[in-house]
Amino acid sequence: MTSLAGLRVVDAATLFAGPSAAMMLGDFGADVIKIEHPRRGDPSRGHGAAVDGVGLWWKTLSRNKRAAAVDLSHPDGQRVLRRLAERSDVLIENFRPGTLERWDLAPAGLLELNPRLIVARMTGFGQVGPMAGRPGFGTLAEAMSGFAAMTGEPDGPPTLPPLALADGIAGLAMAYAVMVALQARERTGRGQVIDMAIIEPILGLLGPQMSAYRALGAVPRRTGNRSSSNAPRNTYRTRDGRWLAVSTSAQPIAERVLTLVGRPDLVAQPWFATGSGRVRHVDELDEAVATWIAERDADEVIARFEEAQAAVAPIYDVTDIAEDPQYAALGTFLDVPDEELGTVTMQNVLFRLSDTPGEVRWAGRSLGRDTDEVLGELDYGAAEIAALREAGVIA
Repeated sequence: MTSLAGLRVVDAATLFAGPSAAMMLGDFGADVIKIEHPRRGDPSRGHGAAVDGVGLWWKTLSRNKRAAAVDLSHPDGQRVLRRLAERSDVLIENFRPGTLERWDLAPAGLLELNPRLIVARMTGFGQVGPMAGRPGFGTLAEAMSGFAAMTGEPDGPPTLPPLALADGIAGLAMAYAVMVALQARERTGRGQVIDMAIIEPILGLLGPQMSAYRALGAVPRRTGNRSSSNAPRNTYRTRDGRWLAVSTSAQPIAERVLTLVGRPDLVAQPWFATGSGRVRHVDELDEAVATWIAERDADEVIARFEEAQAAVAPIYDVTDIAEDPQYAALGTFLDVPDEELGTVTMQNVLFRLSDTPGEVRWAGRSLGRDTDEVLGELDYGAAEIAALREAGVIA
């Protein structure tokens, strides 16, 4: 048994934020129907690495989803979506504000058809405000949230992440929002509309920057791998050329690290008792840790840190991750059978539930793989389906 069995989700979003939310719901048993344009498909099919022209990112992002190709800009395609809305629990979409309304698919109308429907709207800037109508992507959220301004070396440029960070955070937030709305529906019997702007969820991960600005006029600055809250916190190179990360967010850990590296005299200083005090002496602390680590091989450093119950981790690339025994013990990755590629390795579900675990049942499917099945469930006959395909409304 899975947690969300019996829940039907229509994923009419594209690229990453909305589809990742739908993926998470599908991982725990929801019946997710992925709607794509019959000729263009979802742009994420063409992102990232591919095998024989088949995108690997797509395989993960659209796992556990049935693939239906429907042109929602066509009146007949809009009728398909209305039928789906009547029989579904959640609709996730990320069209620019006004698009659904122009297609006569406004949330108010869909809720008239199905008062229990959750309409989850994911856009770059939200449904209101001076920027609502602009195209928006996660990169813009990383820029506007303050993330890029805080990231990078102090004397270097603002730095964007090499991944869809803001989209991933927004996807997690939307999956949470959907579950909150479903829980509310249990009490009220009514669905509702979720308005999520990608520029907002990432703000929560940046800490109380606005609180500090309003109260103190503080503006975060780039600190490289260092932290503005505690020290030492950095990456350090070992004698054998490997890189390790050290964190001392907790006071006892900071004390253990500096004692381990032979500097108990620093631990005894009054300023060492707080994270902010240590930040003011970060150069001295970093030099002590870096010098000690540079004189030893990585395996020895890690062993000594473990003995001291201090926090350290090697800097991994994917080759290290593939061989790591901790990830193996957790079952973090699995090989998923696939109709196009035979087998695809991907990350497992995000967490483990003891009674209703999630499951990756299949990888992302080919364009229109399940269109006929989905339309058949909506009471379309074979002749109607053939006519829609002939007209280019479906694939």
